[in-house]
Amino acid sequence: MPHKITNHPGLPTRQQVLDFIAASPVPAGKREIAREFGLKGNEKIQLKTLLKDMAEEGLIDGKRTAFHALGGVPRVTVLRVVDIEDGEAIAIPDAWQPEDAVPPPRLRVIERGPGGKRAAGPALRVGDRVLARTEETGKGWLAHPMKKLPAAEDSVMGVVEVDGSGKHWLAPIDKRVRHAVPIADLANAEVGNLVLAEPAGRSPRGGVRVTAILGDPLAPRAFSLIAIHKHGIPHIFTPEVLEEAEVAARLPLSQDRREDLTHLPIVAIDPSDARDHDDAIWAEPDGEGGFRAVVAIADVSFYVRPGGVVDREARKRANSVYFPDRVVPMLPEVLSADVCSLKAGAPRAAMACHMTISNTGQVTSWRFTRAIVRIAEVIAYEDAQARIDAGENDPALQNLWACWAALAHARDARDPLALELPERRVVLDQQGRIAEIALRERLDAHRVVEDFMIAANVAAAKALEAKVQPVVYRIHEPPSREKLVALKDYLATFERKLSLGQVITPGLFNRMLKDIADDNEKALIMEAVLRSQTQAYYGPRNAGHFGLALGSYAHFTSPIRRYADLLVHRALVDGYHLEQPAPQSDLPATSGLSERDRADLARVSEAISLAERRAMEAERDTIDRYVAAWLSARVGETFDCRITGVQRFGLFATIIGLGGDGLVPISVLGDERFAHDEAAKALVGERTGTRFAIGDMLRLRLAEANPLTGALKFEPEHSTGGPIEPRGRPLPGRKDTHSVGKRGRPSNIRHQGRKR
Repeated sequence: MPHKITNHPGLPTRQQVLDFIAASPVPAGKREIAREFGLKGNEKIQLKTLLKDMAEEGLIDGKRTAFHALGGVPRVTVLRVVDIEDGEAIAIPDAWQPEDAVPPPRLRVIERGPGGKRAAGPALRVGDRVLARTEETGKGWLAHPMKKLPAAEDSVMGVVEVDGSGKHWLAPIDKRVRHAVPIADLANAEVGNLVLAEPAGRSPRGGVRVTAILGDPLAPRAFSLIAIHKHGIPHIFTPEVLEEAEVAARLPLSQDRREDLTHLPIVAIDPSDARDHDDAIWAEPDGEGGFRAVVAIADVSFYVRPGGVVDREARKRANSVYFPDRVVPMLPEVLSADVCSLKAGAPRAAMACHMTISNTGQVTSWRFTRAIVRIAEVIAYEDAQARIDAGENDPALQNLWACWAALAHARDARDPLALELPERRVVLDQQGRIAEIALRERLDAHRVVEDFMIAANVAAAKALEAKVQPVVYRIHEPPSREKLVALKDYLATFERKLSLGQVITPGLFNRMLKDIADDNEKALIMEAVLRSQTQAYYGPRNAGHFGLALGSYAHFTSPIRRYADLLVHRALVDGYHLEQPAPQSDLPATSGLSERDRADLARVSEAISLAERRAMEAERDTIDRYVAAWLSARVGETFDCRITGVQRFGLFATIIGLGGDGLVPISVLGDERFAHDEAAKALVGERTGTRFAIGDMLRLRLAEANPLTGALKFEPEHSTGGPIEPRGRPLPGRKDTHSVGKRGRPSNIRHQGRKR
């Protein structure tokens, strides 16, 4: 039986000891515990007895110099996430320093509470630290997070700088970090190098030591490299993954169990710079006023089998990440850019969606087969559009456009959310330098492909429902009441009403925007409608797709670059009995869903949703750095800008037609105090009534452009200390005819996210 202790006023409780051991950045022994709680004399003797009791109770183990849990892991301890496997965080004890060379135990972090509901807050990422309660089960160690701890600066990226005294500093590339860090060990790095570094000691005063030299931070390809490291994007395939991919690439295509579609003139219409081609389309009149159509998608499930090392790596990555200068693929290049890619003239394995489409655009029937296709032609969007516009005698394209007219009719009747949201496009020259930054042109050719893809995605979701198979839905929920209330309050500043008692539909927003004649006001409200939308995600429980006005929607059309689509393909293999074992191969036999996926599709869906957001953030950060680099040679020039955000400390503005958000500090807005009107999203001058609101246009001078962080800073065109006048929304009693440009950013509700 453990000894009974009457706590001295200064003696810590068991929980306090556990918390201190868990949170201590170094191994905590009796000396460290006594120092932490200020124990002296007799209190130290009582601490010794307390620690003995805790050891007998199985709470701690170890020696006087370092305590930890019995068996190696404390009941409550600090863990550091080192990997993500199948969407679950894998962690090790943060201060694991056993006397022998035994590897640290790997704990599976359970981020769900009772009922399977995920804990609030963002999911854990590699490098995160958590205080967790641990338990050992028959299947290994589990950890239940109690709270997330401040990030340990295990690795930081920055640029080497030197001050006037010759001391070296690490200037961070994250614009949220404002202070440089002293460099204790420069290694072989030179001033101006982009490097990775880690703490040189236990105290922050010890500075950092350089661990890797990444080169010139302004060199071609450096901006994407920064994003890859900053966001922890897996980008190196292990030899085992590459070896299995080579084995899979040699799998023979058996025509015995595949439908032969090589006679169809199927075409792939893609961006001119597409790195892979995973979809192709064909249509012809059915003689009854409608159309027969085929959407052929790369049969990735034939080559990437569940449980293999390629599959595990693909699950970890969850999607390809596209940068202006490179792609970080979900699959090794031998698969993503070669064997799986639907190249012109080459026989390829495909999953074919056969659809019958009425003259009003309704998909009246569908079926799915495994097929062999031979793509007749890979055409760039611009070239396809030019051939149609020129009236060329091209039956394949003409049939596609005719079928699209029917699909477009059905889309218009459905009335999905229609927001004009152009994207920025970074064009690089052959040396990897910026040649141009422009907005992507939106062509009918893009709409043709998108509407065929939407039809196939809907067919896949409904087919799996009919076959009673698991579905990874693409879900876009309606706006929350909280966001609708905020939108209602904002619209009230325009003397416009939004009744929350009615059914909120995409068409409601479309009609609202259609009724606005003034381009300036329309742009403002379009921006507000966009902000009111929820973020799309993947999940096995259908909640519909609000933006597309669809009841059932899945992603089927891009399995080369999205793991969600691969899961849909595997479910179709099971539902339509399309299994094709890998002949004479060590690859896993099945190409359908694994039992593990079926049992926990919610967890997998959540993991790939989070990875998608990670990719979006990395891509956006990289574009911001390219824009800042492009503008760094134009500091001091003035630009037409539009306000995109309002905070108490200033405004965020973007350059019309180019993008690139920058800060306009409140200190430069004029020689008066400004009040923050949160409901109207505006700053209002207390003396003059000058008003700055989201959507207003300003003529601003570019004061700073930092390519390393992507940060921009603006100031008034005429820095005289007097107020600057917003040119977007007229002030009371004034007329202003200036129009507002549209912000160049992609929507988070776009169904397709086509290859860039």
